Amino acid sequence: MDKQLLAMLVCPLCQGKLKYDRDNAELKCHYDGLAFPIRDGIPVMLEEEARVMSVDEKLGKTSPSDDDRSRPA
Repeated sequence: MDKQLLAMLVCPLCQGKLKYDRDNAELKCHYDGLAFPIRDGIPVMLEEEARVMSVDEKLGKTSPSDDDRSRPA
């Protein structure tokens, strides 16, 4: 995704900053808990097309398997 385009895009609901998730081809708004898809290199910035993020994903928590490795035995 073009860095200049990414710098100009904001969440259509709250006007907040978006985080680019390259692995899932999404732009994420952690405030609203929505992930907007990127299809064929074009961000789809429509609320009805956005995916609702899980609570852990919204808070930026790692998966349980990652947490287990960081704890002492």
